[in-house]
Amino acid sequence: MTFDASGRLPEAFLTPGGSSFMDFLAGHAPDLLPGRRNLGTGDLSKDVPHGTTIVAATFEGGVVMAGDRRATMGNIIAQRDIEKVFPADEYSCVGIAGSAGLAVEMVRLFQVELEHYEKLEGTTLSLDGKSNRLSALIRGNLAMAMQGLAVVPLFAGYDHDLKGGRIFSYDPTGGRYEETSFHSVGSGSLFARGALKKLYRDGMSATDCVTATIQALYDAADDDSATGGPDMARRIFPVIGVVTSDGYQRMPEDEVGAIVDSIVAARLQRPDGPAAPLT
Repeated sequence: MTFDASGRLPEAFLTPGGSSFMDFLAGHAPDLLPGRRNLGTGDLSKDVPHGTTIVAATFEGGVVMAGDRRATMGNIIAQRDIEKVFPADEYSCVGIAGSAGLAVEMVRLFQVELEHYEKLEGTTLSLDGKSNRLSALIRGNLAMAMQGLAVVPLFAGYDHDLKGGRIFSYDPTGGRYEETSFHSVGSGSLFARGALKKLYRDGMSATDCVTATIQALYDAADDDSATGGPDMARRIFPVIGVVTSDGYQRMPEDEVGAIVDSIVAARLQRPDGPAAPLT
């Protein structure tokens, strides 16, 4: 897309169109879409940092999403304090797993997509509409996913019609699946989901739900080398996003730290974590 030397906006910006920013970009600057880039051939998965692990769980009145802080590149820890949970808009959030750089770029494009729609239409998309827009973004990245640069996010938000939290997972082809109560993605997801199966209860409070997700990340880090547990020496803790009818809020670091401290203290007595009742 070229700009007029006079400083005027190009005609594309002044022509009425649809409410999708991705469609606008595809029509006027397709090379800026992540999935339109030509990277050649070959498996590139070992050459870029990857993010793991994301968990989400619903509670009475909303949903919690938590992400560990480690990014890996093969057997190397590429970053110890990466952030993997972001607000998508005022009432939803998205967590990233997979190729970290592409995932962050996809999240930013998704944020612009939702904001663009809201500005043009004067209203926000429904939660189902938002989840479908993210599905289209992932589908557009399929060519890169075939080269090992897959992005598999987890999406969650507050549904004002149902008055509760909802969680959506995806596959690398853009397939969308609604999850019940809790879910996890990333290399440590198997262990995190197993922990949540034992810890999750209907009617949990927000604090109990946050505690359960941090316990799940702790268990994931205990068995998956790519998932980072709480770094007590550096005071690096999971990023926790909470979405309710009041909107998205990132839990303050000191509140997360207090919960982590209590969990770690209990793990010194019982390294395998809390036991679930048999009945």
